[in-house]
Amino acid sequence: MPKFARIVTVAGGPAHWAAQQGNDLIDLGPVPVGDDPAAWLQLLGNGAPAAALARGERLDATAVQWLTPVPRPGKVICLGLNYSAHAAEGGNAAPEYPAFFMRGATSLIAHQASLVRPHVSDKLDFEAELAVVIGRRARHLTEDNALQAVAGYACFNDGTLRDYQRRTAQWTIGKNFDGTGAFGPWLVPAADLPPGASGLKIESRLNGRVMQSDNTSHMIVTVAQALVLLSEVLTLEPGDVIAMGTPAGVGYARNPPVWMQPGDRIEIEIDGVGLLSNPIAQETK
Repeated sequence: MPKFARIVTVAGGPAHWAAQQGNDLIDLGPVPVGDDPAAWLQLLGNGAPAAALARGERLDATAVQWLTPVPRPGKVICLGLNYSAHAAEGGNAAPEYPAFFMRGATSLIAHQASLVRPHVSDKLDFEAELAVVIGRRARHLTEDNALQAVAGYACFNDGTLRDYQRRTAQWTIGKNFDGTGAFGPWLVPAADLPPGASGLKIESRLNGRVMQSDNTSHMIVTVAQALVLLSEVLTLEPGDVIAMGTPAGVGYARNPPVWMQPGDRIEIEIDGVGLLSNPIAQETK
């Protein structure tokens, strides 16, 4: 089944929708003015008409500019400590209630864009995560209907400045530096993956070296359970993103710690979802 992306085919040009079918990247045409997440997610839900795939121009995937799967999410909600082994490596017990926190849209970057190490810290860490993209407005979901609110899934790297994260009991400040949250490149329809995207291998690689390797079936709080808890509190809207936490193997827990450095490349790969790859660059003024 196709995977979908938002891309730019010509420098400075408009956003286009594209699909990966087999080894081909197929242009599905310009995104309507306004880049409305609801319209994008409706296309995703329709599975892209076969006619659009048949007549679309074949593109060189190395020559396009990738965009994030959702242009500017209204909410990016993240779960901390959602794999027991990751909680343990940091000396934490798995929380009784999920450690929710939020990211701002200005922290997000796309596939192949530079993940930025800021001037003020050299402790930039990686976190491979499954991202859930909401497809319809929802409140007070149940475990029986929660997954009906999911449009699709993507790869996410919850890049974190660990020293800033530890400066306060609230993690937000270490999780929101500009250009540290990589997202994409593909948005895979929920119907094309197991329910709740469970049972998928998830891995991070730094300069080709495997750092994290686990399975989404080991998440403490499932996608459905997370959506139930969140929708008790707030309205989920089309284009909202939920990042489902990271497995063990992060840089700060290693001896000695491993931080991402300018010139490095970090890859996040999830079976059936895709490969998210970003070089690391130093912040420039």
